[in-house]
Amino acid sequence: MGYRATELGMEALGIPISRAADEEIVCVAENDACGLDCVQCMISCTIGKANLILRPSGKMAYSFFDRRTGKSVRVLFKQRDWSKDREASVRTILTAPANEIVEFRVPNYAIPEKARHFDSIKCDKCGEYCREDKIRLSSGKKYCSDCYQQYDR
Repeated sequence: MGYRATELGMEALGIPISRAADEEIVCVAENDACGLDCVQCMISCTIGKANLILRPSGKMAYSFFDRRTGKSVRVLFKQRDWSKDREASVRTILTAPANEIVEFRVPNYAIPEKARHFDSIKCDKCGEYCREDKIRLSSGKKYCSDCYQQYDR
């Protein structure tokens, strides 16, 4: 599904399948399934480059954005029982006309902002460094998420 979503998404945006040099192509994936591996391999969208963003809704949907043109498309797989006959399902996903297996929609959110760079802050408890936007404050001390004790009263 990730292979076909990427192929169809790039086709809809008029972009040849190629590896993204930086953040010019962005993919927002609504699931954490194995299809993400194809997105990473085919167009080099990765979490480390901040152009692969996980937005876990549990849907088989991938939104692709082209920062150069401002175009975007959401590729949503139509509801089917893909698990009945795995081999037949794979064949259908890879060869069926797009309109039989997916819907093309406009993403209902704007293109994600480019990656920001943050300072590292030392946790006052464990001494490990953590990105500043992830630090939590409590009684004047700075804590990483592992050391911070949530107050849920």
